Amino acid sequence: MLAAKEIEIKGNKVSYFDEGKGETPIIFIHGFPFNKSMWKDQVTLLSADHRVVAYDVRGHGGSQAGVEEFTVDRFADDLFLLMDALSIDQAVVCGLSMGGYIVLNALSKQRERIAGLILADTQCAADTEEGKDKRRKTIAFIRKNGLKDYAEESMKNLFAPQSFTDKKEQVAFVKNMILHTDAETICKTLEALATRSETCSTLDRITIPAQVLVGAEDKVTPLAAAQKMHGLITGSQLHVIDGAGHMSNLENLTAFTEHIKAFLKTHHF
Repeated sequence: MLAAKEIEIKGNKVSYFDEGKGETPIIFIHGFPFNKSMWKDQVTLLSADHRVVAYDVRGHGGSQAGVEEFTVDRFADDLFLLMDALSIDQAVVCGLSMGGYIVLNALSKQRERIAGLILADTQCAADTEEGKDKRRKTIAFIRKNGLKDYAEESMKNLFAPQSFTDKKEQVAFVKNMILHTDAETICKTLEALATRSETCSTLDRITIPAQVLVGAEDKVTPLAAAQKMHGLITGSQLHVIDGAGHMSNLENLTAFTEHIKAFLKTHHF
């Protein structure tokens, strides 16, 4: 059983896992609206050979929200503040969905601190006007009706159809994460996602080892989005995770984790 740790950074409590030992840690950043527990199997499986950190983005899981406005830019700053607090000079960073947005933003800030990049079920494009409008309508809906209907609706797009039959435990786990995320955090994060900047124009400048992972049946950030990033990042690897939708690390735990193990080994992390 993994034990969560806590650290105070600039007056805010941050909850995280920190297991194993290794010269270059790997840091996992969760998607929205989830928390670090979505990575518990990866932390357990990889910590035999590596130092593995997974943390709760502000307001999610056990981390406090603080008083500042939520932006993806601030989430990226938070990553580096945590690295400083944990005495991590450089790390391989894996972000799924929102986590991918955060690490791509972070690259534009302190590129030298990211040794390797794993982009899972994410994309480099900003929201379209239609996408922004949809997020803001969702905010209004949640503030009026609460999280129950929002969680039900969200779940429809997060998994491959077969997972609702074959992966019922994982489906229930993800739904529980959503329902236990503070409603105001979800609303503030939706606004942060709506206002994020595109990062596609920066990808051709990436020179560090990079891996792109995507569920074969991901409806949220589909294969085409992964292929676009792979095409723009010189020397990157692209792996399609069979039998998985947007939650590919949970739906096909073995394939997802083995791809990461191979990436870390190939590049001597």
